[in-house]
Amino acid sequence: MSRHSLIPLLMLLACAAPAQAGDVRPINLPAGKLGDAVAALGRQAGVSVSVPDRAIWRARVPAVRGEMTVRQALDRLLAGTNARAVALDARSWRIARAPPRASRPAPPPPAPPPPAEEPPEADIIVVASKRETTFGGYAGQVSRVEGEDLALGAPAGTEAVATQVASVTSTHFGAGRNKLFVRGIADSSFTGPTQATVGQYFGDVRLTYNAPDPGLKLLDVAAVEVLEGPQGTLYGAGSLGGIIRVTRNAPQLQITGAEIGGGVSFTEHGEAGGDLSGVINLPLVEDAVALRAVGYLTREGGYIDDAGRGIADVNRTDIHGGRVMLRLAPGDDWTIDIGATLQDIDARDSQYADRDAPELARRSSIAQPYSDQYRLAELVIAKQWDDLRFVSSTGYVRQTVTERFDATTDPQEPRAFDQINEIELISTENRLARPMDEGYGWILGMSLLRNESELRRAIGPIGEPRPATGVRNRIDEATLYAEASVEPVRGLTLSAGGRVTHSRLSGEGLDVGRMLNFADRQMQADRDETTVLPSVSIVAEPIADVSLFARYQEGFRPGGLAVSDDFIRQFANDEVRSIETGVRYGVPGVDGLTLAATFAYTRWNNIQADFVDGAGLPTTANIGNGRIYSWDFRLGWRPLPGLSLDAGFVVNDGEITDPQPAFRLATLAELPNVAETGGRFGFDWRTFLSDTVDLRVAGWARYIGKSRLGVGPILGGPQGDYVDTGLTARIGFGRYGVTLGATNLTDSVGNRFSLGSPFDLFRADAITPLRPRTFRIGLDTRF
Repeated sequence: MSRHSLIPLLMLLACAAPAQAGDVRPINLPAGKLGDAVAALGRQAGVSVSVPDRAIWRARVPAVRGEMTVRQALDRLLAGTNARAVALDARSWRIARAPPRASRPAPPPPAPPPPAEEPPEADIIVVASKRETTFGGYAGQVSRVEGEDLALGAPAGTEAVATQVASVTSTHFGAGRNKLFVRGIADSSFTGPTQATVGQYFGDVRLTYNAPDPGLKLLDVAAVEVLEGPQGTLYGAGSLGGIIRVTRNAPQLQITGAEIGGGVSFTEHGEAGGDLSGVINLPLVEDAVALRAVGYLTREGGYIDDAGRGIADVNRTDIHGGRVMLRLAPGDDWTIDIGATLQDIDARDSQYADRDAPELARRSSIAQPYSDQYRLAELVIAKQWDDLRFVSSTGYVRQTVTERFDATTDPQEPRAFDQINEIELISTENRLARPMDEGYGWILGMSLLRNESELRRAIGPIGEPRPATGVRNRIDEATLYAEASVEPVRGLTLSAGGRVTHSRLSGEGLDVGRMLNFADRQMQADRDETTVLPSVSIVAEPIADVSLFARYQEGFRPGGLAVSDDFIRQFANDEVRSIETGVRYGVPGVDGLTLAATFAYTRWNNIQADFVDGAGLPTTANIGNGRIYSWDFRLGWRPLPGLSLDAGFVVNDGEITDPQPAFRLATLAELPNVAETGGRFGFDWRTFLSDTVDLRVAGWARYIGKSRLGVGPILGGPQGDYVDTGLTARIGFGRYGVTLGATNLTDSVGNRFSLGSPFDLFRADAITPLRPRTFRIGLDTRF
């Protein structure tokens, strides 16, 4: 999708017809949190409903269904709560605390009412559990970032999740070629044939397998969940560190509406940038077919100067993309979702600097651009019975990452190293689940997956590169899994599950030199593996609002082929085994005070990781066994109505305890890329300046501790040990809003990633600085 093809979509967004709030229309609002209910009401009725008081936002409300006006729907939602709806104009509403009632003489005591059902406990649903497990009943550490928090400011990708969740970290090679890590389980700095340690999902569809994080903009999403790993039973291979699952806003069958926003940004010491985005929802057949589309354009201004070529601000990056989802509701609680997602990232140059050069500068002989093209097609079919839910999901992914590195050894003869990584993924899953109810719940599923990656390389003078040895890897997986939970006594839940995966792996060398033809047996490989991943857990609630949990879980990654010194070498599968225990008080976002503390011990066998071969290029091998200790502490507090505070602190102690013989002299020590310590503090304040003007201010500060680039002496460059910050304010005027934001408030340089070109590894002088202090002003509106 070109950026020009998005212009008609964005124009269409601006022309969407508004709905009239006073009309009687079908309303279908879920029971649960008031914030979710009014968000659904806004989408269904095309109105704007603001709730500045966080306590009211989290209040529990009943389901509301039927033909009614917006006023009637709000009155039914708020019945029994200490809140009222105030009309700001024909299509804008504010939910505020109801004034206290005047005192009056107490009436005679009424007759005792008949026994009533106990109201449901306030809780949130862990959607990524695949069977609607409540937060209180989930055995493990889980984080949830609301879509409204991600929407405050410019459209952002996975980096926005990392600023909200202290346990999520990333390399900083550039948008579209980063690797994500959770809970200290990090293998290497490069994206090669190894599978990712963190599974990424758009709803029920897998985004990647052994590809980098595509960096999709998290626009028009309901929430993002992070389940700390391993998550082998439910998600299989590639979930060693955990799962990041994005829940998008689904097409609405009964309303027409749109949102459009944009902004301009100004980076100190660099170029200006900008963004434009829009969302539209169109019912095509009443109560049966609806279309939802998202489009966006983003330019991130450059801020790195190349003194070698005499060019300033070389690392400008353009990102454009969109997605569309068609929902069919044929009746009888069936839904069919057909969707497509496209995104292109084009960077003019890399974002690294030289450690010994002036700040935000380096010396290169050539430009080092890269691009990432991502395409996803999906089909999800779901059916809801009274106490059963069936989901069938199928996805097709094609991702192409193209990179150029400066391989110059003589300044008079510039040389380039080009690399193209093409990945194709087909995955399908079918599952039937019963949520926990009346003392038991279960899930049963099966999945099939095929992934093929082709890595081609070339090196030589500009315009005359010579092919270098590449590699093609294929994997086919067939899986059966199941998990069940029982509650033998109130307040105690026991769960057990297992996953059986049969994998067939094959691979071959590409563009292999003639001198290596005698080693044909090393140029290709085929093998089969069968893996069993068990899990057990226990959750106990000894007193109200306090949960104790413990779980045992396993995870694995299959092996493959890698290029090393122009030879094709095999690397075997690796596996993790983890024991986690923790305590929780309260439910985040629901209770005024929440606390959580977890500890995990992970044993990692046959670790797949990257090192540098004799040609100075990264390659992959099994380096040995290791262990990881992880501590995670979290606090949430709502001291005043409308004000929320949160803090988190993580400690990771990862060590390679038993290196392979070939690496015993490589001075291996801690695992790479994940800092030993990290922390985050954030606040969110909402209030009304008048009956028609609301204000929201949110800010955060995050400390990333010291880490190292990779394993071994060559990749042992230090990185980390910096503080990143952000502050955003939005002033709302009914359906319109103005946003002011700033990042890197202290204009810190820091070092996010000690890697520039792999050909400079022996000098170990590259740093990746933070984007300098950047200001943004944005406008948004809803139709």
